[in-house]
Amino acid sequence: MSGRSWRGKLESAWRAFVDVLYGATVYDFVQELRQEKASLERLFVLAVLGDLLGVPILPPYYALRLLPYMAPYLPVWKRSMLRERDFTELVRHEIG
Repeated sequence: MSGRSWRGKLESAWRAFVDVLYGATVYDFVQELRQEKASLERLFVLAVLGDLLGVPILPPYYALRLLPYMAPYLPVWKRSMLRERDFTELVRHEIG
């Protein structure tokens, strides 16, 4: 029993070390990449399905062809596009 608890403590300590190392090195970079990916996805969906918000960019034919792939993301996308944004949200990444 003491062998298992000792091994568990060692694995837990190693996991904590790896998490601290990850947080100290690449965590901010990964968060910025996720936010950039989300904004590019919103822009793509706006270009394809913008007519749902009154911004016709692509002809409806192409939008209808892509609609089955984008359907699961539509409610979240609409909420994120229509959400009121503050100026400080845009500048937050430049300061930090």
